Amino acid sequence: MSSLEKHSENKMIAFSEVRKHASPSDLWLVIDNKIYDFKKFFAVHPGGKDILLKYAGKDATEAFDEIHSREIL
Repeated sequence: MSSLEKHSENKMIAFSEVRKHASPSDLWLVIDNKIYDFKKFFAVHPGGKDILLKYAGKDATEAFDEIHSREIL
């Protein structure tokens, strides 16, 4: 997933800030306490757009782990 950008490398971001990024053009997901920008991946996500929007601006760790391995990040 080279199109993902990690936002939480070595800096703290408040969850209130994460919640602001919940639209197709500005889509962050939290996975294992790391923030990922999914906006570039939104249109091509094999599981569809709806699941990304469901977890946009939220912690998606549990849902992610049910389907993916961490190596994909």
